[in-house]
Parts: sequence; structure tokens; C-alpha cells
Amino acid sequence: MKWADVLDIAIALEEAHPDADNLNLRFTDLHQWVCALDGFDDDPAKSNEKVLEAIQMAWIDERD
Repeated sequence: MKWADVLDIAIALEEAHPDADNLNLRFTDLHQWVCALDGFDDDPAKSNEKVLEAIQMAWIDERD
């Protein structure tokens, strides 16, 4: 997965952290969790607030 794979990342985050409060999530935690996902293979420095926000929104939608 790369940073652009927002939906795949959101699904993987839901599987890895089903009890996490994804509405009140610090982007620093989100960044660490994404980088730690099995199958994530992108440069950690390539993320930004816009990408992390998109991942968070996709994760919220995935949970609903």
C-alpha cells in the first residue's frame, strides 16, 4: 500500500485497531499506525495533513 491507497489503508486500520476512537485521533498516532501496517510500503515522509485527513475520513466511513 501507498499513501494514495486511502480506502485500503482505512480498511486495514479498522482491522488492526477496531476499538480506536477514529473521530478524535491525533495525526501523529495515525501516521505511526499507517506506517506499521502489514503491506504498507511507502516513504513515511510523503504523508501530509491532507492525506492523513482523507485516511481518517475513509476510516470513519468504513466503520459506519
